[in-house]
Amino acid sequence: MRRTLDPTQLEQRAAADAADAAARAGVDIARLESLDDLVAASTLFAEVWGTGGDDSQLPPELFRAITHAGNYAAGAYAHGTLVGAVMGFLGRDDEGTYLHSHILGVEPQHRGGNIGFALKCDQRAWALAAGIDKITWTFDPLVRRNAHFNLQKLGAHATAYFESFYGTMRDGINAGDESDRLLAVWHLSDAKAIEAASGRLDEPAAGDAAEALGADAGGVPRAYDASGASLRCATPDDIVALRRSDPALARRWRLALRDTLGGAMQDGYRVAGFARSGWYVLSRDGERE
Repeated sequence: MRRTLDPTQLEQRAAADAADAAARAGVDIARLESLDDLVAASTLFAEVWGTGGDDSQLPPELFRAITHAGNYAAGAYAHGTLVGAVMGFLGRDDEGTYLHSHILGVEPQHRGGNIGFALKCDQRAWALAAGIDKITWTFDPLVRRNAHFNLQKLGAHATAYFESFYGTMRDGINAGDESDRLLAVWHLSDAKAIEAASGRLDEPAAGDAAEALGADAGGVPRAYDASGASLRCATPDDIVALRRSDPALARRWRLALRDTLGGAMQDGYRVAGFARSGWYVLSRDGERE
């Protein structure tokens, strides 16, 4: 989509959206700068991913080097206590410099309160103030709540499907599964991102799309030979819980979504969005990614 605001207006509006999101979530967002701040955030990530304090997703010494080099890191504080954190580092491609958002975590007891959204809004405002118009990150396509958050709540695009992107992972969330990921690309000045920040982004109509992947009565994935202008691919209700209760079924979902969603993207379909009911909707005539 085309930019609808000039850079100054866009930066001011993003800062206002970030402040409003933090107020609605009941948190204060602040840069993570001191070593104590970074240790606290590293510990939070270890707790969220179930790795233990000595095996954090982001060790304090690496965290220190990343922030010292001028990269982005912020924490969400509720009554002075750190309850969420996010970190991203700069990257470069043919379009120029962008921010890659590597990790975001919110304490389990504070989830569902829009803290993650407040952190992403702050990240967007920081990037625009720094002259950066694009943020990327990866996410597990099987995690329904993350897909809806990234594609609908934030208005990012899913542009590529990567098989086993991180290789074997040992944390409490991903252990025992392959690390397939979708690449999210957030064009910060697009009308889609602006509408999402204001809560006005419509969900795609999954019911109008041909079913490429569904589930039978027992929750087993079932692929169909679907074609047409738009497709839909189902996701399990809770893949994290399914990995623990039925690893074999979780793996069937992994391979089924890889074949259908990943295969459709390779065949030229674009991810148009994600319905709250759990469907990816793909289109051959979607917006540019």
